Amino acid sequence: MRARRGAIRNAVVIGASAVLVAGCGGAAAGPGAVAGPTAPTELRLAIGGEPDDGYDPTLGWGRYGSPLFQSTLLTRDADLDVVPDLATGWSVSDDGLVWTVDLRTDARFTDGEPVTADDVAYTFTTASESGGLTDVTALAEAVAVDEDTVELRLERPQSTFVNRLASLGIVPEHAHGPDYARNPVGSGPYTFVQWDEGQQLIVERNDDYYGEQPAFERLVFQFTGEDTSLAAATAGQVDMAAVPAQLATTPVPGMRLVAVPSVDNRGIMFPYLPDEGRTTDDGQPIGNDVTSDRAVRQAVNVAVDRAALVDGILEGYGTPATGPVDGLPWDEPAAAVPDADTAEAERLLEDAGWVDADGDGVRERDGVPAAFTLLYPADDSLRQALALAVTDMLAPVGIEVTPDGASWDVLDERLHADAVLFGWGSLDPTEMYNLYSSTQAGVEYWNPGYYADAEVDEHLESAMTAPDQETAIPHWQAAQHDGEGAGFGPSGDAAWAWLVNLEHTYFVDECLDLGAPRIEPHGHGWPITAGIADWQWSC
Repeated sequence: MRARRGAIRNAVVIGASAVLVAGCGGAAAGPGAVAGPTAPTELRLAIGGEPDDGYDPTLGWGRYGSPLFQSTLLTRDADLDVVPDLATGWSVSDDGLVWTVDLRTDARFTDGEPVTADDVAYTFTTASESGGLTDVTALAEAVAVDEDTVELRLERPQSTFVNRLASLGIVPEHAHGPDYARNPVGSGPYTFVQWDEGQQLIVERNDDYYGEQPAFERLVFQFTGEDTSLAAATAGQVDMAAVPAQLATTPVPGMRLVAVPSVDNRGIMFPYLPDEGRTTDDGQPIGNDVTSDRAVRQAVNVAVDRAALVDGILEGYGTPATGPVDGLPWDEPAAAVPDADTAEAERLLEDAGWVDADGDGVRERDGVPAAFTLLYPADDSLRQALALAVTDMLAPVGIEVTPDGASWDVLDERLHADAVLFGWGSLDPTEMYNLYSSTQAGVEYWNPGYYADAEVDEHLESAMTAPDQETAIPHWQAAQHDGEGAGFGPSGDAAWAWLVNLEHTYFVDECLDLGAPRIEPHGHGWPITAGIADWQWSC
């Protein structure tokens, strides 16, 4: 197999069009590759992440990982510390309303134009007005003070605004138009060459990049599904393939498995309100008479065996989840509860009046059975497996769950009235605010259960408007657990039942050294490429 992989890698191709692939993909090596032990100049990657909206940061590209084509003002190092990228320094006014950023003067876009403060101001202004997935709603205005200084002026203090500086790729004002998302120009480590939608993306190294140059001249991203990614790896057609944990135990000759820790989690969102006939403005029903009971939500949290989910479904590639930010600086471990405790689950239900009076194995209260539907995306095999396992785990305590795989169109209609198995995970605590603040109830996919608690809201607002992250942390933690049984966590309102944190699993050519792994967010985009400057060929 090594000989076959080498033969594929060392084939010479003239021009970008010659590396087109179809179906699951089969790519020849790029120009400059030679036979023997010399490192290849091209890597072929089947790591998913083809964006529906293209590669425009002002619409959300790069928010869950490296934007690759574009530079950001700040970035995170392997220890998750915020460090400069395009910025040489930054400061925040005492009132937290003005962020002043000084820019390096040697950065150029790939069309040769310099990166200026006007481009930064334009990017932030456009992102704030676009309604895209990058949240810059706190921005009042962005002003270029001079060619290499920009002021980002906020409507209100926001402790998490530093994450916008570390995730929003800077676009050139002069080249940003309607077709930018499919022909991006940036100042990042790689430059866009060709995108064959549904098949592949070809990029080449930006030799004018101001930062550390990656070792590989060309990357070919092959857009394949779970099974076809594994098939491409097995056939020696790619140098890296992202696979779900269920497929990670399959040996692939010439490749090793790399498991990268993440905050990519899966959890059950509960409709928090009772069914009183309310609907959204679009007519979607709101409320559920079973999951609106705190005792039911707490019972689910203590009955589920998370360790068994990790071992049995993730094949050990993950950890039990107790909240949405496990292990991050703003996590509150005291919010957690012991799980796999069926006796405690039964006690909680009994005390709340849920009893199995007719002996059918399902508890009832006032004629209402302790039963609910658990929705999950029908095309997601991991969420399906989790939903089925949770169903089996809750049956012995008298809670009947009906797992239901559906399209996102169906989920969109029912997510305020039925429990949903969601996936989230970010290095930005703003996500915690969005999931639990009453101000976000029913906004897109934020807080679809309409959870609301005045004390939690107060802590979340205090965290968001704190002058800096360190001041915000105690408020983030108190929102989860205030030390007296309140909070949105499983020991309090139990607004969600978080199940597992994934490890992202990749089959990687045994000669490709990825350096030190970095904790990755939710799997949209290509978070693995954040450390691409450290990738080396070791054979």
